[in-house]
This record gives sequence, C-alpha cells and structure tokens, in this order.
Amino acid sequence: MGNTMGDTGPRRRVTIREVAERAGVSVATASRALSGNHPVPTSTRTRVLRAARDLDYVANAHARALVGGGRKMAAVVVRQVTSPFYAQVAEGVEAEAADRGWLCVVGATGGDPQREMEFVQLMREEGARLVILVGGVVEDDAYRSRVAHYAQALDASGARLVLCGRPAPDPDIPALVVEFDNEAGARAVTGHLLSAGHRRIVFLGGLPGNTALDARVAGYRAALAEHGVHAAAGRVVDCGLGRAAGLRAMAELLNETREFTAVVAGDDMVAAGALRAIADAGLRVPEDVSVVGYNDIPLAEDFNPPLTTVRTPAEELGRAAVRIALRDPEHAGGNHHLLGTHIVVRRSVASPRVS
Repeated sequence: MGNTMGDTGPRRRVTIREVAERAGVSVATASRALSGNHPVPTSTRTRVLRAARDLDYVANAHARALVGGGRKMAAVVVRQVTSPFYAQVAEGVEAEAADRGWLCVVGATGGDPQREMEFVQLMREEGARLVILVGGVVEDDAYRSRVAHYAQALDASGARLVLCGRPAPDPDIPALVVEFDNEAGARAVTGHLLSAGHRRIVFLGGLPGNTALDARVAGYRAALAEHGVHAAAGRVVDCGLGRAAGLRAMAELLNETREFTAVVAGDDMVAAGALRAIADAGLRVPEDVSVVGYNDIPLAEDFNPPLTTVRTPAEELGRAAVRIALRDPEHAGGNHHLLGTHIVVRRSVASPRVS
C-alpha cells in the first residue's frame, strides 16, 4: 500500500502538479492517468499511480470532493462478521447510516493488522467520511502507532476515525471514542454471584493485553475485593474468546479441580462452551455450577439454561458511533463517549450448595 500511512506530522495538500513532476509527465497526462477514463500507456499510468501513492495524492483528491459533499459513506471494520457482538455493532452502524441516507461498507480483518491497514487505506481512497474500528485490541506500540497514522491520515482527508468499543491509545489523536463500561459490567455481574453466596468464582476467558478483557478482569477482581473475598479465592483462566476456547478451558479446569462454584465468562460464546463442558462432565447449571456471560447476544436466552449476562449496548454502540461523529463538533460533547451496561438475570445462577 506504499508508505502513505507513515507520516504522522502536519499535512499539506499535495497538488497534481507535484504528482506530474514526480512521475515525469505533464499535468494533463497525470490527470488522465489518475481519472482512468482516458487511454494512457500502461507504463505511464503505473508511474503516475506510484507517484500519487508516494505523495498520498489520492486521499487529498478525495478531500476536495468532500468539501463539495463527497460520498456519504461510513465504513465499519470488525474482526469477524460471524461474531454476534460484531454483527450487532455493524447493524447499528448500517441502520444509523441508512436513516441518514448514507451507505455503509463492512470489512472483516480476521485480526490481521495488515488487512486492517489496507482496508482503512482503501476507504480513504474511496472517500469514506467515517471509518469505524470495532472491538477490543491488544494495545501495544505497533497498535498505538498504527491508529495514530489512521487518525491523522483520515483527518487530513476530511474524514473521521471512530474507535468503537476501545479506548484511544493517545487522547491527542484526532479520533472519536464511543465505548461501554466493560469494568462496571463485570463488577456488577460478579457482584450478582457474590450476593447469591458464591466465594470461589473463576473468570474464564482472559486475554492479557486486550483492552476489553483486561477491563472485565479488573471489574471481576474489584467485585471480589468489595465483598471481602481474598484474591487467592479467585482465578483468571487466560483462554481467550469463543465457544471452542470456553469448551476446552472449562473441560481442562474441571479435570484439574472442582474447587469453584461459579464462572464469570469473558463473553457469551465462552459461556456457551463452558455450559457444554459442564454438561459433558455430568454436572448441572446452576445446581452444581453457576455461570454468567457478557454481551447478551440474541441466543443467550436460548442457552440451556437461559444465561444470566451483561447486556452491552452493541447496536446502540454502532448507532452512536455514526450519530456522534456526524454532530457539529461544537456540540459533540467531547471526543470520548461512554455508554452504560446492565445485568439481565435469567436461570443460570443459584446459591452454592452447602458442603
């Protein structure tokens, strides 16, 4: 994709004359090569396109179009479209965009930073007004650098970066943050188990460095402390997310020990795997083990038993990302917006058996 995302300093609009000079052609030839609507020798077109990439001309050309209206397009970038949480956020973005007469483009990265970078660059070239990155991430130096590049490059193009469900790595970058309170949700649902009498509670689904999961683990630990439960009575199993991870980790835990009475799952899909592993071990939920989840995906109420979980405002998160980003900056209420969560109580929690 060239080196267009590498410069984080102030940007000056590049002119087509500079592209022409770099490519060694006339301004008219450069214009024809870039428009793609006129016959130009392949070698010349390649030279012009390379010069445009090197100078980051394409995005700036679109910036001029944005001044006159441009394309009313929002792009939402998720890790995977099969995840119920990501799908709901994307639906929220699409619904809010449609309400405003905008188009929505969805891209999936599989968690690959290079694919994410290429998608953001493509959306810049296509003139998207909003690029929305969704979900928790491992916030390392490479990520911080990458997001700073995205934010500044999009800003220079007259577009806006929105971080949805994750914090900004640097409050000074030109990005909008719309997230929900992961820590408070986990603290509340762990408190629900503690109020039912549980003291030996496992957190299943840690992913060290991931912003969303780290906050949920912090909430779990805070709840234990608030109820006077010694930290040694808790345990965090770093198995990551997804049904398969929950199934495998829960099965291993049950083979190792049964010195726990309740499980806080990192998300509802981990909870689904845990429920299956508990059943496979000949145990019952909630009679033998209580289980709670996180996100309240649509299927959570159809689990066996129906799952007590934390409802995250997934669709509203997507809607808010568009709605807040399109407000007049004077009335946007700052660059950071935090949405609340609440517990949905179903039948997967009971008081522990007295042994």
